[in-house]
Amino acid sequence: MSNPSDLDASIIEDVADALIYSDRSGTIMRWNRASAALFGFSAADALGQNLDLIIPEHLRAAHWKGFEAALASGVMKLAGKPTLTRALHKSGRKLYIEMTFALVRDAGGSVQGSVAMARDVTERVERERAAKLAQNS
Repeated sequence: MSNPSDLDASIIEDVADALIYSDRSGTIMRWNRASAALFGFSAADALGQNLDLIIPEHLRAAHWKGFEAALASGVMKLAGKPTLTRALHKSGRKLYIEMTFALVRDAGGSVQGSVAMARDVTERVERERAAKLAQNS
């Protein structure tokens, strides 16, 4: 694997966290194996689709407002800071996921899109909630 772009593609494909890259319009352009495992959609299902594929309906307006603001300003409020949010699995089940975001720029500095890394924290969140409920009862 002497070609750097082959190595880059291999790294993206093999990282443990879901990696999703979308262009400026919110169209999914990269979807690694961990994304397929987390969300239940294969790369063939997800590539070319809008990010709404994995965003619960009640969160879409806020997501797009933040997405558009980041593209316009070139600054992401949550850049590099993990945030807990909800996501949709192909089955319709809602997941708790921890995500980090970054803007992707071309060599000239123009924003080309956004990349997100995500991991499933549903079990942890549900365990913490159950412990809190048990404490308060």
